[in-house]
Amino acid sequence: MTFSFLSHLECSRTGDRYEADQVAGTSAAGAPLLARYDLERVRETVTREDIAAREPSLWRYHEVLPVRSRDNIVSLGEGLTPLLPLPNQGKQSGVPKLLMKDEGLVPTGSFKARGAAVGVSRAAELGVRGVAMPTNGNAGAAWALYAARAGMDSLIAMPDDAPAITMKECLAAGAELYRVDGLIGDAGKLVGAAVAERQGYQDVSTLKEPYRLEGKKTMGYEIVEQLGWRVPDVILYPTGGGVGIIGIYKALLEMRELGWISGDLPRLVAVQATGCAPIVEAFKSGATESTLFPDAHTVAFGITVPKALGDFLVLDAVRATEGTAIAVTDDELLAAQRRLAALEGAFICPEGAACFAALDQLRESGWVSEDDEVVVLNTGAGIKYPETVEVDAPLLAKTDAIPARGVLRAR
Repeated sequence: MTFSFLSHLECSRTGDRYEADQVAGTSAAGAPLLARYDLERVRETVTREDIAAREPSLWRYHEVLPVRSRDNIVSLGEGLTPLLPLPNQGKQSGVPKLLMKDEGLVPTGSFKARGAAVGVSRAAELGVRGVAMPTNGNAGAAWALYAARAGMDSLIAMPDDAPAITMKECLAAGAELYRVDGLIGDAGKLVGAAVAERQGYQDVSTLKEPYRLEGKKTMGYEIVEQLGWRVPDVILYPTGGGVGIIGIYKALLEMRELGWISGDLPRLVAVQATGCAPIVEAFKSGATESTLFPDAHTVAFGITVPKALGDFLVLDAVRATEGTAIAVTDDELLAAQRRLAALEGAFICPEGAACFAALDQLRESGWVSEDDEVVVLNTGAGIKYPETVEVDAPLLAKTDAIPARGVLRAR
């Protein structure tokens, strides 16, 4: 039985076709390569009911993933994260049908595990001995850990002010880690130069290899399956490099071609921080791609990407679904993070919190209505960003008494 129906790779700009069964980077045009599948054969081979009976991981969709053999899967049990109703938050936001896809519960504590699982599996299958990448933190941690599980080497470079926990994850996994005095783009230049000198290494920077995207797209498959094979009205996604929102859109198009969904697609919303909002600026100006965002900085470190290689694909996805792009301030997203934890008991990452702050604005403007079913992607666990919550609570001596009334809270 065929495990994957991977057919070929396709240039995202020109549509030119490339061979899939060799190590690949970007196309001759310098654009991301997209994995394509024989969807007609997939439709003839597997049903939605077949998928429902499979293991609870992203590999349940293996026919539309690129790994040729089950034996080559490198997994830590990633995928099939909960789609949680948020009644209290929904009531306060004026969106009763509010749901959160919680990616903070996957291995490594962020959605980056999806891309790492599929990317490392395919790299190992193609004979890659080491992976190298620049990162804002979570992706590097995920790829280092999955590479370790695969018996591969990893070289990771990240800005010096990236979350410390992600550096520790890399080091625990035995990665070759470098801190860079600069942004992710600066780290990328160093990684590119290093890979050119190292035989057997692959540069797996965002969208410079085709298969991280395939892991991320499984979020789209899961949302639809968890809703009973239907789509919500709106999906909000925190957008830096944009792989997640591009992947979800790719999944939706594949499922429509497979006949698994029909009708209008969800309106996709790219959420950024005002301190780094190149996609938002391009969307508002009507541009087809972004320009380099100056002096990029936000506490939502994972979306600090001043210029994304796949920016044109993000803009295509947003516009094709009649979605939008919106930016929020750090103060707004941090307030949203605290509010969600207090209302729903969910301590999420600042990137995910940006989506809840954006939802408030979209509801206030009327772009999101009370009747809309809305899915927010939380891309990581809040505990990986302890610096986002300042602890300011009374210190009691052993002889003191806790006040009879009042609640002590960290803030």
